[in-house]
Amino acid sequence: MPDTTPPLPKVPTIGDIEAAAERLAGVAVLTPLLESPLLNERLGGRLLVKAEPLQRTGSFKFRGAFNRISRIPAETRVNGVVAYSSGNHAQGVAAAAKMSGIAATIIMPADAPAIKRRNTEAWGARVVSYDRYREVREKIGSEIAAETGATLVKPYDDPDVVAGQGTTGLEIAAQCKALGVAPDAVLVCCGGGGLTAGIAIALADRLPGTKVHVAEPEGYDSTGQSLAAGERISVDPARKSVCDALLAPAPGVITFEINRHLVAGGLTITDDEAFAAMATAFEHFKLVLEPGGAAALAAALSGRMPMAGKTVVAIASGGNVDPAIFAKALTLTG
Repeated sequence: MPDTTPPLPKVPTIGDIEAAAERLAGVAVLTPLLESPLLNERLGGRLLVKAEPLQRTGSFKFRGAFNRISRIPAETRVNGVVAYSSGNHAQGVAAAAKMSGIAATIIMPADAPAIKRRNTEAWGARVVSYDRYREVREKIGSEIAAETGATLVKPYDDPDVVAGQGTTGLEIAAQCKALGVAPDAVLVCCGGGGLTAGIAIALADRLPGTKVHVAEPEGYDSTGQSLAAGERISVDPARKSVCDALLAPAPGVITFEINRHLVAGGLTITDDEAFAAMATAFEHFKLVLEPGGAAALAAALSGRMPMAGKTVVAIASGGNVDPAIFAKALTLTG
């Protein structure tokens, strides 16, 4: 009988992440690791926050987008790129494409935050809207790529994208070494799992004793469920959450293949906990976070990740928030 087992997906290595870091050197921002003594006192542990809202385009997504686009062969660049995203990957691709002299088409949900659409268009990308509850963005993206010859830049399930996101992990390891600390855990905001996968690969090499946990919105804990089950699990995509950046209904094939080996487990946060984390980031770090970008911090602040006597790094993954949502977070918790 022939072997019908599907081949394992190609996953990036630490060498791929190091190569991505070289491509991003002088292009991406080396974002700071922030700390608040007053907050540490309240938590009973040491919390370090990786401030990716200070990255180009306001989130970590620029890293993976630029690395992927920089790898497109010269002969196909003329056809441009196409991507689908609720907003952060959209902006990262739009910016990376403009910097590379490549046209970009971005497929965004009609209900994406207005600030994310405006910023995507400001980078010169053409935006195509779709209904996230009735249409399939992957299908739309594949059709546009087939019609135009554009290169599809996926938001997370791509080795080059994962490698680019993994540069965040290299920076965390170097920054922790400079501080003389070895964190007990790193908490990562998780949608499709690309940032988690890249960081997990980097830390397995640089900080092998540090455990990686994902933080996901309630109802969209597909990676957490998948890790527990040992296989990819999908959640109901009709569920609602304020964390618009983290609404992937299932982990990626490539990302789950990595994360199932390297990630310790999943933590789930509520909308109210995300809002509270946004307010805390503003108060203690003077940092503006969007709800999805606050998920990892929310896991630490809410006690989902016990902090007493521990050193924990939380990734603040993005800050592209509509003013009304940010004001609501401050009002609810003020």
